[in-house]
Amino acid sequence: MLILGINAYHGDASAALLVDGQLVAAAEEERFSRIKHCAGFPRLAVEYCLGAAGARVEDIDHIAISRDTRAHLGDKLLYALTRRSPAGLLKGSLGASDPKVHLGAALGVDPKRIRAASHNVEHHRAHLASAFFPSGFDEAAVLSIDAFGDFVSTMWARGRGNKLEILRHVGFPHSLGLFYSGLTQYLGFPKFGDEYKVMGLSAYGQPDLLDKLRQVVRVKDGAFELGLEYFQHHTKGIAMTWEGEPRYGPIHSERLIDLLGPARSPKSPMEDRFMAVAASTQAAFEEVYFELLATAKHLTGSPRLALAGGCAYNSVAAGKIRPKGLFDDVFIQPAAGDAGTSFGAALYVHHHKLDNPRGFQQTHSYFGPAFSQETIDELLRKEQVAFETLPDEDLIPRVARAISEGKVVGWFQGRMEYGPRALGNRSILCDPRRPDIKDAMNERIKRREMFRPFAPALPLERVGDYFEQTSPDPFMVKVYKIKPERRAEIPAVTHVDGTGRLQTVTAQENPRYHALLSEFGRQTGTPVLLNTSFNASEPIVCTPKEALDCFLRTKMDVLVLERAYLERAPAL
Repeated sequence: MLILGINAYHGDASAALLVDGQLVAAAEEERFSRIKHCAGFPRLAVEYCLGAAGARVEDIDHIAISRDTRAHLGDKLLYALTRRSPAGLLKGSLGASDPKVHLGAALGVDPKRIRAASHNVEHHRAHLASAFFPSGFDEAAVLSIDAFGDFVSTMWARGRGNKLEILRHVGFPHSLGLFYSGLTQYLGFPKFGDEYKVMGLSAYGQPDLLDKLRQVVRVKDGAFELGLEYFQHHTKGIAMTWEGEPRYGPIHSERLIDLLGPARSPKSPMEDRFMAVAASTQAAFEEVYFELLATAKHLTGSPRLALAGGCAYNSVAAGKIRPKGLFDDVFIQPAAGDAGTSFGAALYVHHHKLDNPRGFQQTHSYFGPAFSQETIDELLRKEQVAFETLPDEDLIPRVARAISEGKVVGWFQGRMEYGPRALGNRSILCDPRRPDIKDAMNERIKRREMFRPFAPALPLERVGDYFEQTSPDPFMVKVYKIKPERRAEIPAVTHVDGTGRLQTVTAQENPRYHALLSEFGRQTGTPVLLNTSFNASEPIVCTPKEALDCFLRTKMDVLVLERAYLERAPAL
């Protein structure tokens, strides 16, 4: 049985394909279109997923779309009738065209030839399914938190076996994700998906403005509410563009300026007061976030939590869940944002609608394209690039030595990661022991703000040597405290507050990456590498050609494409 999941006409458009309940392929459209957070219909991602399974569109049994415009229709009508709702609030709510029409048009196939049954899965149910069903938990509290989807921003459920029981939700106009996005815009980061910049900046300030921000978002009755006077999405609406690169207009109102002072314009100096706003935004977010988690615990009594939605990417908050003692085990979907809803929608149909038993546990995120050594070698010969093809027993020590010498390495191998994190297959790697490497990476390679941190990767068996928490995190979704005695050893991946967003690596899930970490540890005594995504102001590279182009236009020193080794000639 083939189930194609699709997230379309929203940011981070994506596709995922289940074959007999197993995830065989998943990818974001941006990786193929090269448009960050690409919206619209994910034609290229769908084509990849089908190709990875050797299938045709006519072979699909079910199509699952992570959107249901009829969901919460009563709430939408009531809101529109009782309040001054923004223009277009109900646009599209009274029906949606058959996804087979869009799929056929995108792939150049007569929709009548597509025999698949179509399913619209409510946005947050797709998020919940993406978190619970691959978690490995028989039973768990399940929570989805984001901006909005199908008129809802937050949803609680109990997951048990192959079913989700919806317990509670928070609807429009209140949204914790929209709160964070509004403050992100205030701080001069206007692009879709810029919220992680505020999270990184928050470590540089003190939450001196928390009392003021409690007027903007506040805990209420086990959930929260917005101070709506500080927003305009519920009155004027927000101008949005959902084709190509998604864009949206101002979220906050002038009342936020009255409360906090003039907003920062993009690229203007980062004043101390803006760092205080960032720290206070993170603190206010966490107050609400942990109230929502406490409610999940109260509603279910479960010691296990499965979490998704864009707010699950707040790795600073996620790293505090276990220490707070609410839950013993936590699974956060590595594609927690809207890209993951294609996977979640497919899982929801497979388990909840078709009543199939569970048999897939997600232990890695390598579900994108891979490329053969022959393809890579042919490319390099065509581009007239000098390279060597080496066996791993020679390649891995050579790469480890290059990193120990201060060289920056582009590391490309295996299947591309699904989700926003580079987890050792499309990564840039360098030496975390060098205190100057962070600024050099931000300036020379990544071309991004100097306050943004880099992540440490290390073998799972060594995590207790460096971090105060020892639970595995293969998906790089939690920030943990680095042991004080180790911070001077790895300054390039130690944030100003003594934390790091670690990735734990096992030989079972990624043997070559694990071997490189172990070899670097053997050579230097430090089995930790700085790992950041293989890109520079673009989506993470997908193909060898994109990796080569990124290498050539930046100041990386070494490029590894599977077993091909390239080294930039030293400057004269």
